[in-house]
Formats: sequence, structure tokens, C-alpha cells
Amino acid sequence: MQANAPLTIQGQGISSIVLDISGKLMKNGYQAFIVGGAIRDSLLGFEVKDWDVATNAMPEKIYDLFPGMTRFHLKHGTVTLVYRGKNYEVTAFRGKEGFGHSIEEDLAHRDFTFNALAYDIINRRIIDPFGGKKDMANKVVRAVLDPLERFQEDPLRMMRAIRFSLELEYSIEPETLMAMTSMASAIDTVAQERIRDELLRIVVLKKPSRGLNLMRKTGLLQRVLPELVEGYRKRQNNYHRYTIYRHTMETVDSVEPDPVLRLCALFHDIAKPRVREKIKERWRFLGHATASAELTKDIMMRLRFSNEWTDRVTSLVAHHMFDYKQELSDRAMRRFIKRIGVDNIGDLMRLRKADDLAHGWGRGFEKDINAFEERIYAILKKSPPLGVSDLAVNGRDVMDVLGLQPGPKIGKILKQLLDVVIEKPECNQKHKLIQILEETKER
Repeated sequence: MQANAPLTIQGQGISSIVLDISGKLMKNGYQAFIVGGAIRDSLLGFEVKDWDVATNAMPEKIYDLFPGMTRFHLKHGTVTLVYRGKNYEVTAFRGKEGFGHSIEEDLAHRDFTFNALAYDIINRRIIDPFGGKKDMANKVVRAVLDPLERFQEDPLRMMRAIRFSLELEYSIEPETLMAMTSMASAIDTVAQERIRDELLRIVVLKKPSRGLNLMRKTGLLQRVLPELVEGYRKRQNNYHRYTIYRHTMETVDSVEPDPVLRLCALFHDIAKPRVREKIKERWRFLGHATASAELTKDIMMRLRFSNEWTDRVTSLVAHHMFDYKQELSDRAMRRFIKRIGVDNIGDLMRLRKADDLAHGWGRGFEKDINAFEERIYAILKKSPPLGVSDLAVNGRDVMDVLGLQPGPKIGKILKQLLDVVIEKPECNQKHKLIQILEETKER
């Protein structure tokens, strides 16, 4: 496809594909406007990643107009066109009930004023009926017209308001914030998958505690993650300067902005309020890592996380209280690495450093944990056998030596051999392992 004209928005070139899509709609007698985040990001000087078009053509007509492109029809009047692996959404004008009749009516049903902008390609002007540009200049997140109506249309917009306030470093306009507080319970009607995705977008931003605290103050956090709020104002012991909740916020802010690590930080002490017990005038949290891992699994299943993500996060949460000050032998260190998994070691170290920093007593812990980490990597540098695939024998060897048929028993025997070579890496030679198998056979 070729561009129709070298148009720009605030100096940023408009995608030639979007111009062609819009041009084809207009040639067939329909209106077409570039809308939403593309206009906002252009005005802010950000790179535009998603280009969307709004039109008065019905979804079926949009679909029929582009037979040469891969296309699929989504709900809410949107047709997604795919060109060279990139998606372009074309949506029929929205109205109060179903489809609208004008771009102004469509913009009236968008979430926030800075998203209720459209670009008129023919007249080369931005349509801004609700003061979106002014709100951007004043760094304000404001719902379009009546915030209660906007949040009734889609309650997830309340979490989006918080995400935009963090992302753009804007404040939320008071009436919009008040509507979020009064309508917080409506978030219960939103699919868990959508809540999960918006939560992930919030936690990977700079200083996510700001967003989580806004969720708490509006009542959204109590609906989405009630377990987290259980730690609010719950004091700890002398090892901690902050309450359970505040410590969690500090940990989330301190750890690197990787989604898995941020989730680990969010959940690492999630069960502390439930195991909290005063023993001899001191708060204790016996078994909190295991309890937190179990609760984390429940939460992540509720939010429809994949099994892979759930297993990884719960494992890191379960092991985050390892003792890095004790003197371990190389043998014990190898067992530790095997238990955690080589791929998870780096994340566990990063999580624990953020956790200890969030105790609020400075960085005195770093010398010990860094020394522990250096020992781990020194051992890994020697490439010790840490998994069944590292063994010098395989399942076929086991079957041949022991005269067994394929089955679960083979895997069990290989794991037993792995335990042997973790204790004594020098035994990981084929003739030695076969000798061990033969001795087993004789017994």
C-alpha cells in the first residue's frame, strides 16, 4: 500500500497504511478519522505504536471493503485489519445505545478527554470537543462529560485512569476521582483477565506504589486484591521499619520493572497478616513464605494467570526467605541451586535484595547477599550437573542396564542418579553411573 499524502500530527508522520485505510473508506462515501491514543501520543511527542480509525461505516461494510487484507471482527463494532503482522483497528462510531452518527458523538463515549481526540485527515485539524488538549497541558486525567456514565460503560476505565496518572505523571481530576470511589464495586463485573492485564500494566510502571495506593484509597484494591489490604497498618517487628503493607509497597518500588519480579514483590508477604502472632511481646510470622506462596497461587488462579507464570511466581515467593548468611558447603550450594532452578536464581537474588532494602534500615545487608550470590555464580561457572538432562546417561541407558520398559520408574531412577552427582559431581561419567545402576540391579 502507498501513502495518500505526507500528513503529520504535531510533526509526526501518519502511518501510510492508516492513510490508505482511511482513504478507501472515504472513497466509498464514508467518513474516517484517526482517533484515540495516536493523537494523544503525537501531541505528547511519544512514538505512536497503535493507529486506530473511527468511521460511520458499519462493521460488516468495513469487513467487506478490505478483502485483500487479513481481517477479523471483534465485538463493540471493531474490525481489526492485519498488514505485515501489524494490527490496525477500524471501529464504527459509538453512540449511547449501539452505534453513533458522528465523530463528536463517538468521542463523547470515550474514556478520558485526552483520548477523546480525532484527526480530520481532509481538513488537517484535530477535533477536540471536550478540552483534551487543555487537560494535557494541565496534566489532568479527566473523564469525558459524566464520569459515572463513562465508568458504567466500562468499569475497567477506573483502573485505566490510575494507570494513565502514573504513566503520564498526571493528577486525576476530583470529580473523576470521586466517581471512581463511589463506583469501585463495579469492578467486580469486569472479566478477571482484563483486570489482570491492567494490573500488570500498572505494576511495571515507575513507582507502582502510587497506583496501588490510589487503588486502595478509591476502594478498587479492596475489590481486586483484598488480601493485600489485610496488611494495611499491621505493624511488624524490629527487623522492619514499616507496616506489612508499606513494606510491600517499598519492595515493589525497589525491584526491577520486570512483570514477574513485580508480581513476586507484590505477593512475597501476602499471607503475613494471616500468620501474624505475638510471641513473648514480639510479632512473629512463622511459615509466612510457604503460606504466601499458597495464597499467591490462589490469587493468580483467580486472575487467570497462566500455569507457567503462576508456578514461577509461587516458587520464588516460597523460597524468598533463604538464609544467605549461613556458611554452606559447595555440596549444599548445589542442592540450593537445584531446588530453586538455574533460570530462577537471578530473579530470586533480585527479589531478596529489594525485600531487604524495603526493611527500611539501609543497605548493610548487601555485603552478605552479594557474597552469597558470587558463590552461586562461581559454582555455576564450573557447569555442575543440576538437572536430569545434565547426566552422562539417559533413559535408554537405564532401560538397557536394568532391563526395564519405558515408564515413570525410569524418570524416578534418573532423579536418584542426579541426587548422587549433585553430592559428588565427579560421578557424572557414563561408566561410573552405569556401575551404580548395575550395583542397584544386584541389590
